[in-house]
Amino acid sequence: MKNKKVIILGSSRSKGNTANVVSAISEKYNIDIIDLNNYNITYYDYESKNLGDDFLPLIKSIINKYDTLIFATPVYWYNMSGIMKVFFDRFSDLIRVEKETGRKLRGKNMFVISNSHNDEIAKSFYIPFQKSADYLGMNYTGEIHFNADKINELKNIELIQL
Repeated sequence: MKNKKVIILGSSRSKGNTANVVSAISEKYNIDIIDLNNYNITYYDYESKNLGDDFLPLIKSIINKYDTLIFATPVYWYNMSGIMKVFFDRFSDLIRVEKETGRKLRGKNMFVISNSHNDEIAKSFYIPFQKSADYLGMNYTGEIHFNADKINELKNIELIQL
């Protein structure tokens, strides 16, 4: 079976620099995009009062359709974006409430695309992604960083590790 990929865009701007990077990659490699701004995903809640929002239907759809999840986020204050953090926090529902759904993440691949106004970022930025992949039984396959000021160079990018 072919490895079906999806880019999960988590940025405050659906038309910003990270979206431009994601769009170029999507076109070049024919990868689907899910923009988290198009969904109502609320903060993790220990009492599970938010199970009626869009998280569970969205993650179930992602799990059923894709083998590789590519998380794309700008770097905000040395971390993933808030919307991406909320999405990751909701993985807790997959280990507490929807355990069968969570188990289906095992063996899937995770890759990260980051974007900022710097050529490089600290490798520590990727630790939450790496640790989450490990905890969920996913294969962390790598990351790539883009400088928002050099987006026009995207045409030459080869994402071999995808």
